[in-house]
Amino acid sequence: MAVDFGVGLVALGAGLAIGLSAIAAAMAEKSIGVAAIGAMAEKEELFGKGLILTVIPETLVIFGLVIAIMIIGMAG
Repeated sequence: MAVDFGVGLVALGAGLAIGLSAIAAAMAEKSIGVAAIGAMAEKEELFGKGLILTVIPETLVIFGLVIAIMIIGMAG
């Protein structure tokens, strides 16, 4: 059973879309998390703001997932 070359490229593109966006979000979360912990060391009431700012880069992964789904949808 042969698989079309285009199907493999579509899968590669979808994987890159979600994988690279996840790596970018992880790098952003690392920097924000370090800053948030430093701020909480001085003022404990900044926990809520630090938590919200740490979660914001996860929208990048959601966008990457949406793009991956769109790429897979174009193949069908």
